[in-house]
Amino acid sequence: MRSPIVNQINTIFVHVSDLKRSVQWYSELLGHEYDLETVSDPVYNIEIIHFTGLTLDAGPERVTKRKVASGYPLFNFHTEDITAAFSFCEKMGYEIDSEIANFEDFSFFTIKDPDGNVIMICTG
Repeated sequence: MRSPIVNQINTIFVHVSDLKRSVQWYSELLGHEYDLETVSDPVYNIEIIHFTGLTLDAGPERVTKRKVASGYPLFNFHTEDITAAFSFCEKMGYEIDSEIANFEDFSFFTIKDPDGNVIMICTG
């Protein structure tokens, strides 16, 4: 049977506890300009190249999410230069979760966002 569901990821939702802090963290990681005065609950969309979007979701007003961070990467951001990316994350004070792992066809390392979610930075 042919599926009516398209083989495409449109948006990744990252559930966050502090929307403004997360907007700042992700925007600075990606080199995006941002204005915290324009950020308002419950969600903020980070502009991403290609089809997939990234939505930071703080949830409904006056509701505190009981958040449990994943111990595994939720997704990855691409880099052409893993060493420069690692140095950038160190310089910016991001929490490094793992050192660079090099394989024959790709390299990666992981960092944690303000809510403890693991995000992979990867060449492949």
